[in-house]
Amino acid sequence: MLKDKPAFSGFSTNDIEAAKRFYGETLGVDVSDDHGMLNLKLAGGQRVLIYPKDDHVPATFTVLNFEVADIDAAVDDLAAKGVAFEHYEGSGQDTKGIARQYPPPIAWFKDPAGNVLSVIQTG
Repeated sequence: MLKDKPAFSGFSTNDIEAAKRFYGETLGVDVSDDHGMLNLKLAGGQRVLIYPKDDHVPATFTVLNFEVADIDAAVDDLAAKGVAFEHYEGSGQDTKGIARQYPPPIAWFKDPAGNVLSVIQTG
């Protein structure tokens, strides 16, 4: 019944304005504000809903992966914009925070609400 229906994912934040600045300005994603919630319009027609939640608890897992062709360039670009990359013990990360131990290379960072995001090299 639902296999041919569009779908989208979503997650919460404790600060819609901070999320709007981060996703729109820092990450350069197309963001619209709809009735107090954010819609991220991603490449390929994908979208993600970010909604406010007063008792928000950040996800302890990756909620959104951005596919990149060159992970080193993506990490360098984001770091220049002030994005701090996470370092997880035992993940085989280099000094930039890129895990290269198992393909594909991936680097994790957090949004202002503490949700885990990544850039992952797919091309």
